[in-house]
Amino acid sequence: MIRLFKVKEKQRELAENANGKPPVKKQSAGELRLHKDISELNLPKTCSISFPNGKDDLMNFEVTIRPDEGYYMGGTFVFSFHISPIYPHEAPKVKCKTKVYHPNIDLEGNVCLNILREDWKPVLNINTIIYGLYHLFTEPNHEDPLNHDAAAVLRDNPKMFESNVRRAMSGGYVGQTYFQRCL
Repeated sequence: MIRLFKVKEKQRELAENANGKPPVKKQSAGELRLHKDISELNLPKTCSISFPNGKDDLMNFEVTIRPDEGYYMGGTFVFSFHISPIYPHEAPKVKCKTKVYHPNIDLEGNVCLNILREDWKPVLNINTIIYGLYHLFTEPNHEDPLNHDAAAVLRDNPKMFESNVRRAMSGGYVGQTYFQRCL
């Protein structure tokens, strides 16, 4: 039996290659949507985006957040984003690369942000996530923690929490955990 679609596809590939150019890689729906999201970014002045693997790898990038208010003012926090080919039907995977003393970010860099989990909807975009991450630094939430120790200190003794954040950001120990300087 002849597979007409396979034959037709092979003929098209040969025709494309005949003009001396390499075959063009088709972009997935996720890549197209991500390209749109990135082109429409409206970042606050305290946030920036970079592509460590080059502009050809849009599906993996980093966002740097430098809060200008709150407990984390003056710090620099880097987040890695990994986007699935089925984006926006699946939320991006976001990790904090900077070790931080924070109730909503654990010591491995996992981030507790509702729109990255149960509240993700395909109408949300990269801009929304970046604003959500920024909000975690201006308004840390002790009610839905990943770092339970930091959450308890924030809830019970905000002055001690502020002192712990400053010590961690300056490069020092909080309890038994060492944090590198991120100021």
